[in-house]
Amino acid sequence: MELIPGLPDDVGLECLIRVPHNDFSSAASVCRSWKSEIELPSFRNHRKAAGLSRRIVVMVQSQVDSNRKHGLRKYSVAPVYRLTVYEPETGNWSKLPPIPGFSDGLPLFCQVAPVGFNLVVMGGLNPESWEASNFVFVYNFVSATWRRGPDMPGCTRSFFGCASDNDRTVFVAGGHDNEKNALRSAMMYDVVKANWTVLPDMAEERDECKGAFHRGKFYVIGGYNTLMQGQFGKSAEGFDPSTWKWDPIVDNFLGSDTCPRTCVDGGNGVMYMYQDGAVVALDHSFRTRIPSDMDSVPCMIECGGQLLAVGSVGFGRVHGVYVLDLESSTWIKTEVPEEYSGHVQSGCCLEV
Repeated sequence: MELIPGLPDDVGLECLIRVPHNDFSSAASVCRSWKSEIELPSFRNHRKAAGLSRRIVVMVQSQVDSNRKHGLRKYSVAPVYRLTVYEPETGNWSKLPPIPGFSDGLPLFCQVAPVGFNLVVMGGLNPESWEASNFVFVYNFVSATWRRGPDMPGCTRSFFGCASDNDRTVFVAGGHDNEKNALRSAMMYDVVKANWTVLPDMAEERDECKGAFHRGKFYVIGGYNTLMQGQFGKSAEGFDPSTWKWDPIVDNFLGSDTCPRTCVDGGNGVMYMYQDGAVVALDHSFRTRIPSDMDSVPCMIECGGQLLAVGSVGFGRVHGVYVLDLESSTWIKTEVPEEYSGHVQSGCCLEV
């Protein structure tokens, strides 16, 4: 069956890849052949090759109370988190539909990772009971629907490191169990097959570590062991999927004993993080001060050769976004509607 009656399939495909990403679900519902074509991994590759793919940033962000007091935004005692979407090219902000069963807000400190046309959300703490969960949910931007994946295997863990290869695999390592014991265990989730594979253990326990996919390897950065509770280290170790082994520990990866949560691969093979009022590179001499009206940067997200610094900005300390161009070292302030000025715990970038 032809994609578009009367046209060769290659021409029909050229038409189909020009459908805006937010219309994928509508296009996929037109007929079976369109749905099958859009769901193929090659469809995303065709869009990228033609320069038609678009980057979107998804953030775990708290809702803002519309009431005001003395000119400041008010937040509830227990912030309610949701998934917000920012499109750098258009400047549009929107919300993803809530995860099934979580209409009252996301679990606190859940992790997000991009895999093709999918957003993977896993783990987190119940905002009322503070109990940890090993759940996995996947949002597909083609069908605009959520599906439940198999839970993370093993003990219930929280504050683990998480990263994806942006293709089909999400890696998880470290964190702590329900008894606050730091963990060395690691695993990976194949989004296409919807199954988990246990990896070899890390050399060290790493609670509150940061995960990053860097130079073809899954890096688990910083954190601390059970005995050092809250005293962050500066080492890291990387898992090489091609050899199925962990590389030797890099003892001075961070340069100092610090929280690694802002560490991010810049998309250019260089790791960056926020440190003492500046964005710095961890493996060469790059350093640029954050804009003067930013007080802190609790979250950084890589997006196509740029870094989004998300943090408190200006009077009232609402959360705003500045974009750092890594080539020119220049900052551009992003217009953020008041509805989307809440605290951001984490985020990631997808190319769709």
